[in-house]
Amino acid sequence: MSAIIETERLVKSYRGRPALRGIDLALESGIVHALLGPNGAGKTTLVSILSTVVRPDGGTARVAGHDVRREAAAVRGVIGLAGQHAAVEPKLTGRENLRVFGRLSGLGARAARHAAESALGRLGLEAVADRVAGGYSGGQRRRLDLAVSLVARPALVLLDEPTTGLDPLSRRQLWDAVAELTREGTDVLLTTQYLEEADALAGNVVVLNEGGIVAHGSPARLKSRVAGETVTIAVDRPEHAAVAAQSVPGDCRIDAERMSVTWSSRSGAREALGVFADLGARGIEVRELTIHRPTLDDVFLDLVGAEKPEGGGEPEGAEQPEGAGKPAGAGKPEGGR
Repeated sequence: MSAIIETERLVKSYRGRPALRGIDLALESGIVHALLGPNGAGKTTLVSILSTVVRPDGGTARVAGHDVRREAAAVRGVIGLAGQHAAVEPKLTGRENLRVFGRLSGLGARAARHAAESALGRLGLEAVADRVAGGYSGGQRRRLDLAVSLVARPALVLLDEPTTGLDPLSRRQLWDAVAELTREGTDVLLTTQYLEEADALAGNVVVLNEGGIVAHGSPARLKSRVAGETVTIAVDRPEHAAVAAQSVPGDCRIDAERMSVTWSSRSGAREALGVFADLGARGIEVRELTIHRPTLDDVFLDLVGAEKPEGGGEPEGAEQPEGAGKPAGAGKPEGGR
């Protein structure tokens, strides 16, 4: 597959403090890519550079083959950007917002109307299209913001923590919308503070820490970094926990209070069933059997320590590129859309 995003030795500092330390990436077209990392890892700085809002200090970055410094206008013409906060006009209806952004993107009146209706349908906003955006729920506003980024049919949509602060239902609806975008051929790069979001949506995950890449691969591949599964068997009597420990192949931990035994295993289900059968043969009742498989949470904690990703931690005061206050690309709205 061709790369939708390519960076080589990309660096950026703010007031002498490094935010990106030589980032090398080649992100293929056709799947959702997720950026994970703790507060200040460099996620927002990287997205800002890719959207031409911030200039890198060194190295190169290309989006759909266009250099972000030498071909900034071309980059803005192929991207859509949806940030952490809805950037729509609250006094206009959803439909009016989309038509306005369509015209600012260089579309004619008829094309802007068509693009607006298409975006409303793709994001499930037809029922509230003629309500003023100021009366939308948080989830509806965020979906409208995403719809705005799609009006010009971009090749790549950059989503900076798109579901922060949303309730679980609204988050799920936005997940469905992002998945549909990918099926229709739009590439997506998202930053997120929700590890389950990256696990659910992304085919590729890039983990940043202190401005550098510490891991890169599919969720399944990253999870394989964490050794084995954790198995816990709880029995019916305290003294039976010690008996259960004798059936476990290898080291284990006995919890007398919980009447349980816990161990790490690379074949959790098979070993658990073996211990279960052995205890049954001895007449020992198993009250509970749990198998914990590695998650992205485990991977994250293994890679960057106890702090979970919170987003938005890059230093402020980023340099603005020439024309950053002008409509992006073919007349795209201010702010990188």
